[in-house]
Order: sequence, then C-alpha cells, then structure tokens
Amino acid sequence: MNKAVFQLEPLTCPSCVKKIETALQKQPGVQLAKVLFNAGKIKLEFDAATVPVENLQAVVESLGYPVVKVKVS
Repeated sequence: MNKAVFQLEPLTCPSCVKKIETALQKQPGVQLAKVLFNAGKIKLEFDAATVPVENLQAVVESLGYPVVKVKVS
C-alpha cells in the first residue's frame, strides 16, 4: 500500500472535506482518503498499481482544489 500527502491551498468551508473524501474514495485502489481541514492536507493510502498518484491529484483538482505539493511515501 502506498501513502501520499497532498498539500492544498487553505480550505474555506467544512463541506469541502466531505466532497473531496467522497470523490477520492470512489477511485479504485483507494483505501483511505482523509482531509485535514485546518492543515489543508489530504492523507491517502492507495494501491499505485491500480491508480497512479497523478490520477488522484487530477480528481482533487477537477473539484476545484489546486494541489500545491505532493509527497509520496
């Protein structure tokens, strides 16, 4: 299982959290998608063989939340 942290611009509404988490959890291979509202981060656990991190970043950005930085571990 791969892990990634996406740094976003500051989030302004708590409803953003549910919107982002739901969209990411619908992606095949995503085990965990947790938005940290105050930190403006998304913690992910996913199978890189099923879904590349770039696809997950594209999902977040398609919702209107620019990803500033990606850290994969």
